[in-house]
Amino acid sequence: MRSGRLALAGFLIGIASPVVLEAQLVDRTKERVGPDPAGRNLSLERRADIYMARKMYREAGDTYKQAIRQEPDSAKLVNKLGISYHQMMLLKSARREYERAWKLDRNYGQALNNLGTVYHAQGSYRRAIRTYKKALQTSPYSASIYSNLGTSYFARRKYKDATRAYFEALRLDPNVFETRGTFGTLLQERSVGNRGKYYYFMAQAYAGVEQWDRAILYLRKALEEGYGNRRKVANDEAFEAMHELPAFQRIAFPETIAEAAQDTRNR
Repeated sequence: MRSGRLALAGFLIGIASPVVLEAQLVDRTKERVGPDPAGRNLSLERRADIYMARKMYREAGDTYKQAIRQEPDSAKLVNKLGISYHQMMLLKSARREYERAWKLDRNYGQALNNLGTVYHAQGSYRRAIRTYKKALQTSPYSASIYSNLGTSYFARRKYKDATRAYFEALRLDPNVFETRGTFGTLLQERSVGNRGKYYYFMAQAYAGVEQWDRAILYLRKALEEGYGNRRKVANDEAFEAMHELPAFQRIAFPETIAEAAQDTRNR
């Protein structure tokens, strides 16, 4: 694993041009689309959550506002209102609500994380990094916050720091980069401009934590996007521990597979 980490760090440092990063909202709460949000027996928060799940963000925001009038000290509701603004790309309004949620509850790391995503989306990567670090003081075991921190480091070409943050995110939650959706109390940055480079990077990251199946998956995606080639993969130290895996051999050493098949036929 140590060699995989070193190789990943070397890869990141060797990138000549920056990868363009954009904001992407990720579902961390697995909110299901429920019944009609106008149902009489549903709380205002639940109705707003259903609107969010249906991507009816304006209606969700209006309903969260009604809920906040009933519970003005609820950091969770204020944070969710911020997310509804965020989904509509009203970043100034989203930022205002995240800041308000944090003032209401200084232990609510989710609001700080989401505030960091606003700074990142606005290109204020240093400020995003400071905010994520502050969020980790209250939520030290959040894989999503670590992945966001890594993304902002990546945007600043702080590749060693990005590597450490991404590995910590994977250590805390092996599925942190796989979760997708549109609604949650926590927002996560993950989109990249150069898909091929990103997929190759993720292949190295998963190899570094010995998740071979996902490393293979992302390697294939990288090659499909036109990034890398068989020789590059075969000589990459990050994948050294995978050389005996048939699936990896089919990517990096297809001639070995062909020779083995020929030997079998000649027997």
